[in-house]
Amino acid sequence: MPRTIRLSDGKQIPALAWGNGSSGLLASGEMASSLGAIVLRAGITHIDTAQGYHTEAETGESLKASGLSRGDVWITTKDTKTTAEDVKRSVEESIARLGSIPDLLLIHNPFVPEHGKIGEFWTYLEALVHDGTLKGCSLGFSNFRPKDIEEVMKVATIKPVCHQLEYHPYVLTHLEPVLALHDKYGIVTEAYGPLTPILRHPGGPLKPVLDKISQRLGVDAGTVLLLWTMQKGAVAVTTSTKPDNIKKLATLNAMEGLSQEDMEEIERVGKTVHFRHYKEHMTKDFPSPDLPDGK
Repeated sequence: MPRTIRLSDGKQIPALAWGNGSSGLLASGEMASSLGAIVLRAGITHIDTAQGYHTEAETGESLKASGLSRGDVWITTKDTKTTAEDVKRSVEESIARLGSIPDLLLIHNPFVPEHGKIGEFWTYLEALVHDGTLKGCSLGFSNFRPKDIEEVMKVATIKPVCHQLEYHPYVLTHLEPVLALHDKYGIVTEAYGPLTPILRHPGGPLKPVLDKISQRLGVDAGTVLLLWTMQKGAVAVTTSTKPDNIKKLATLNAMEGLSQEDMEEIERVGKTVHFRHYKEHMTKDFPSPDLPDGK
């Protein structure tokens, strides 16, 4: 059984997601659809896609090829249009490409809405839920700064359930005000780039910690980081294009968790540095902490 996290609207979101917007999967056509089917058959029942990834149609094809029923799979997508008319049209096009209404729709970043209209934009999405276009779909956002979250919460009658952002131990200090709002409003964190400390910042201060834990448990450092992410109550959004690695990822659903001591040590050491890989997000008007980058 997949690990799940309960959302504020009562739904259970799978805590492990496979994303089809990186690692060469962006606009990859048949590659994304065939690998997506492998992912679903392996037991990873959450696919994270987006209009901007150009893989929504392939996500729908993956579901058909997997043999699973729609109710057994969670699909997240993201909107990148702006005006009320554009949003309705783009959402209808996403639904057509996916072959069904997504389980979760996110605003891809706070710069999708016109300047100063984040709250208004949120009401466009709410209207699509109310008119049945997005019947049963949960709503959220991605890469929002504290001020962006507050703009949504001023007007929201349908509360955001998820916020997808770069999340790993090396950005925890920077994210403290964001995560405080998650706690305040009952928003679940979705983590993209959760393996950044080993893939994009090798040799940082977490390396000996992750090596020690992985050797003791008989797993690799990536497994340790993904377990840490899910035990923090976040959805881990990761990817792979290798079938053997996909099957290994799926085994996370049955693994025992890390000890409290392991969890605390990873967080404590991670907070001693600041390193963000996706610098186009979460940096404008949201200053980084005064910490070394650990390199």
